[in-house]
Amino acid sequence: MTSTYDVVIIGAGAVAENVADRAVQGGLTALLIESELVGGECSYWACMPSKALIRSGLALRAAQRVGGAREAITGALDVAAVFARRNGFTHDWDDASQVAWVAGAGIALLRGHGRLTGVKQVTVTAADGTTQLIVATHAVVVATGSDPLMPDVPGLLEASPWTPRDAASAQVAPKRLAIIGGGVVAVEMATAYASFGTGVTIFARSGLLQGQEDFAGELVAEGLRGLGVDIRTASPTAVSRRGDVSGRDVTVHVGDDVVVADEVLVATGRVARSTDIGLETVGLTPGQWLQTDDTLLVKAATNDESGWLYAVGDVNHRALLTHQGKYQARAAGDVIVARASGSAVDDAAWGSHVATADHAAVPQVTFAEPEVASAGLTSQAARKAGYDIRVIDYNLGWVAGASLQADRYSGKARMVVDEKRKVVIGVTFVGQDVSELIHAATIAIVGEVPIDRLWHAVPAYPTMNEIWLRLLETYGRPH
Repeated sequence: MTSTYDVVIIGAGAVAENVADRAVQGGLTALLIESELVGGECSYWACMPSKALIRSGLALRAAQRVGGAREAITGALDVAAVFARRNGFTHDWDDASQVAWVAGAGIALLRGHGRLTGVKQVTVTAADGTTQLIVATHAVVVATGSDPLMPDVPGLLEASPWTPRDAASAQVAPKRLAIIGGGVVAVEMATAYASFGTGVTIFARSGLLQGQEDFAGELVAEGLRGLGVDIRTASPTAVSRRGDVSGRDVTVHVGDDVVVADEVLVATGRVARSTDIGLETVGLTPGQWLQTDDTLLVKAATNDESGWLYAVGDVNHRALLTHQGKYQARAAGDVIVARASGSAVDDAAWGSHVATADHAAVPQVTFAEPEVASAGLTSQAARKAGYDIRVIDYNLGWVAGASLQADRYSGKARMVVDEKRKVVIGVTFVGQDVSELIHAATIAIVGEVPIDRLWHAVPAYPTMNEIWLRLLETYGRPH
């Protein structure tokens, strides 16, 4: 049996849903193809459940840092209640509400594994082995996401390690957890599980949060050690588990040294989930990241002149963040509609049909102890890109609003200024509750707001946003 839709999307996560929604709003028909849960990684195994696990501990410690509230706290974190709250966010891993939203939005859904089998053709294999050919009139969009990277450590696979999915969906906290990796997932899960009373050991050869400002990793390391986390700048040389997977005692070897844990979490990066989606049928290599232009059209020699294959979200490796994937999805859905109708395509920088922000205006929050919020370029990335920059640092603890937020508030802010244009190109905040500061930075960067105009954006007193005034004062007022 063959069915035809204007737009066919392989995947039905949050990113894929946005493509389909924009296409349908533009008057096209759209089909989502999904072999797992509708709503995808973010809804069930990443963003939402992981942040639900982290939030309770952050909130408790925030209250403990404020006199008056601190004295009122008489109990410890209720770990079982934290897991129950997390289960509520995932609807106990039931996607009925997401399926209802898809239907209500006028989007078709087909359960099964989708593979490209030709130009504008996708064959879907259902759980019972039956197949169905789907033909796209205008576009096929790959929105399959990414999978955990498994490092080549002897014995690791045989020890049945946790992936980030396991850490985000566990129903009980292990007494001891070893984490391999020092990136966002590693420090976020260390923050969550240390809050539960788990003894956490991190193995991060190059330290924490590489790719962010150096002080971010340093302050997070300090915060995690305050929670009892053991951070080792070393890589495991071997891993072994005593007994079967249901047993205890996973041993992580670092040379002659050993750490014994109940579980070992691997958080060393991601690989494209593109191994088994038929890329070879259109001249692409299975397992590769799908490179795209800024309209999210896949760069491929076999892509016909009109363009039909798109990739959005993690699988294109532009910015492995759900909010950026959804941003790409909106641009892709709209440009597919424009091309299908023969309308003008607005593909200049910052146009309505491009994902320009992916290059140098990406916001990100690491929900750790303490939080790290950043937007745009780090000082290192800006110098590497050839900008003439000036770096402005300020102690967040000196801001009146921060001192009200927590007694003896500790944190740091950095602003990176392009001296040629006198505009902000990067901002990083580290400290309690800084996640709510970052959108102002994103607006300043995307809008290329001149420094002299930023002086007229007056922060309300006494809030943490006064950090903007302090950064500008440190930079110096234009004459």
